[in-house]
Amino acid sequence: MTQSQNNPNSTFTPIQSLEAGPWLDAVTWNEQGLVPVIAQEFGSNDILMMAWMNRDALLATLRLGEAVYWTRSRQKLWHKGEESGHTQKVKEIRLDCDGDTILLIVEQKDGIACHTGEHSCFFQQWDSSQAAWLDESSKSK
Repeated sequence: MTQSQNNPNSTFTPIQSLEAGPWLDAVTWNEQGLVPVIAQEFGSNDILMMAWMNRDALLATLRLGEAVYWTRSRQKLWHKGEESGHTQKVKEIRLDCDGDTILLIVEQKDGIACHTGEHSCFFQQWDSSQAAWLDESSKSK
């Protein structure tokens, strides 16, 4: 549980004029200049998705107040929800102790984070008795 979950008045404030600076060096970027990002839903604490950010994506997120990721498949910035409308309003941003993972606490518009239409991207659960992944999506029910 994060502090924002305990304090509903805690909100992130975008800084439109924010410039790149030494604060970016607190993040441990991988060889491709990326850092993994976990999106967690404000209120429910559900883990919605994992994505990547580069420096420009983090800067855009901090300026805009909505999640902007780096899509490795398309090699470009991706404003989450730009096509679907399922944007993620940032409530809080955290950096882990090693500086190599970012946690975004977000308000998920329409409750849909996954491109499949699911609430969360993590709807496949390992079943040891069957040695298989079980699809727990709303489409399989």
